[in-house]
This record gives sequence, structure tokens and C-alpha cells, in this order.
Amino acid sequence: MNTHALVNLPWTTVAIVAVSAACASAAILLVLLKTGLAWRLATDIPNDRSLHVRPTPRVGGWGIVPVAVIAILLAAPSLWCAALATGFLAAVSQVDDRRGLPARVRFAAHFIAVVAFVALYPAAAPWWLLAALAFLMMWLVNLYNFMDGADGLAGGMTLFGFAGYAVAAMVGGRPMPELALASAAVAGAALGFLIFNFHPARIFLGDAGSISIGFLAGALGYWGWRGEAWPIWFPVLVFAPFITDASVTLLKRLLRGEKFWEPHREHYYQRLVRSGVGHAGTAWMWYAVMAIGIVLAVGVLDWPSVFQWSVVAIWIGILFLMGGVVDLRWRRFQSTPSERSSEVSR
Repeated sequence: MNTHALVNLPWTTVAIVAVSAACASAAILLVLLKTGLAWRLATDIPNDRSLHVRPTPRVGGWGIVPVAVIAILLAAPSLWCAALATGFLAAVSQVDDRRGLPARVRFAAHFIAVVAFVALYPAAAPWWLLAALAFLMMWLVNLYNFMDGADGLAGGMTLFGFAGYAVAAMVGGRPMPELALASAAVAGAALGFLIFNFHPARIFLGDAGSISIGFLAGALGYWGWRGEAWPIWFPVLVFAPFITDASVTLLKRLLRGEKFWEPHREHYYQRLVRSGVGHAGTAWMWYAVMAIGIVLAVGVLDWPSVFQWSVVAIWIGILFLMGGVVDLRWRRFQSTPSERSSEVSR
């Protein structure tokens, strides 16, 4: 695509890319469901730590990843490395979805993808900052996978988060039209997936989807910071609900000496579902929180730095308070036998 033609990229072009990606993603997933291929590619079998009760295909990544990768290569060729790394992670994760892989193999793949991307496109920053950002990107890859456990949640975070990226890439400090198109494509593909993933879900995202999207969230966030479209805090604020839930839960488990990589049902969103809010109610609550955070993130881009960081701190503090409210609700739920017996499942 001609870079000069992108300078004055109209909003309608971004919208067309998003809608086209949504249609393509939905079409792929519909074919997989109608032909029965979805069940043969990867199926999630419920266990005692699941929030669902029926076997469900884990093929959401088959709709989102190919569409996102092709769209990035066509509309944002400067991000070819991010597209190829996404495809690589999706391939490794598909093997994990179907057969299971040792944790060391999965983490090695994440490390290779993240380090290769940052090494190929280093920002004008100290090495220690780049190393820290690479570590945070690897955490985002994994926390996205941890947070994929309720109908509509990870798909909604993808839709809202990458839509926020697309808007900011158009109106931020230094507009980056290619980044806007890439982000719009991911958001649109997520919308196509949500058609089948909102409660009651007919398809789950799977590791091939969640790992790949987590990488793209970090890679495009890094790319926008590197290109001065937004400050370093922007991706954190956009994905703050996921980051705070996963990080606080991880810290609690580490303090208890538990193996953080093992499946569990202690995330805040899981407690909401289990305590009676249900999948749809939890998803809508998270959508509202996500939307508020993204509006704040985009809205303060032109503010002085000290005020931007103040908003970030205040919003994260509010998220911690929300987590405290969920914890309080959970303790009350656990103390009521009749309520525990009616725990909500998929």
C-alpha cells in the first residue's frame, strides 16, 4: 500500500477494514462449525476447574489470526515482523491446543517472538528499558491466555482494546495510519469471533487465538510508542482490566506458593461468573470498564505528562477497589451454602 496515500487516511477506510475483517473471521468460523472441522481441530473438554460444562471447539484463533495476519501484510507491510511472529505463535499454540506442549516449549516460543520483534525494531531507549518492555510483552502474551476463560471476555477485550489502538493511531501525537489499519483489522476479526463466543459460546478462543492476540497487543502497543503515536503508559491503560486482574491473581498465588501456570478459578472475572453474575453479566460489566478506560486513555493523550500519569494511577487504583468489591462479594457467596450450591456454569 502506498505510504503517501495513507497520510490522509479517512476514517471510512479504517471502518471498511474492520468490517471486512469481521465478515472474513465470521465466515471462516461458520464454515468450521458447519463442516464439523472445528471439533476435529481442537476441542475443550470441561474439567473441575472449568466454567463450562459442555465440550466446545477451541478454534477462535482460526478465524482471527489468518485474517489479522493477511490484513497486516497487505495494509501495514512495515509490520511484517509482527504478522510473521503472530503466525509462528499461532502454529505453536495450535499444537498445544490439540496435543499439549511442555511449559518450557511454550515459553521458549513466546521468548523468541518477542525478542526477535524488539531486536529487529529497537526504540531509541536504554537497553534496560527495552529489556523490561520485552518482559512485559511476554507477560501480556501469557496473561491474555490466563484471562480467556469466560464467554465473550477475551474477545471483547480484543475488540475494545484494538479499536482503542486504531483511534489513538489516527489522533495521537504522531498519526500512524498503518498502525490504525492493523489495529482495526484485529478489532474487526475479534468482532467476527464474538458472534460465536458471546454467551452461550459455541466456540472458544483457544491458545492459538489468545497467545497470538496477547502478542499483538504488546507488539502494536510497542510499535505505537516507538513511533510516538502514544506514550508508554497508553497500552497499559487500554488493557488495564486484564493486566490488573491477571497480575493481582498471579501475585496472590505466588505468595501462597502455588504453581501459577496451572489452571484455576481464582481470577476476578471467574469469581463474578461463579458467584451468580453469570457469563453474559460479567462480560457486559467488563465491557463497560474496558470502554471507560479506553476513553480515558484516548482522551488524555494531549494532556501534560504529569496529568496523564495521574489519570493512569487513579484508574488503576479504581480497578483495585473494584477487585476488592469482587473479593468481598466472593467471601459472602462462599459463606452462604445455598448460594454455593447454585454456582453458575457455562
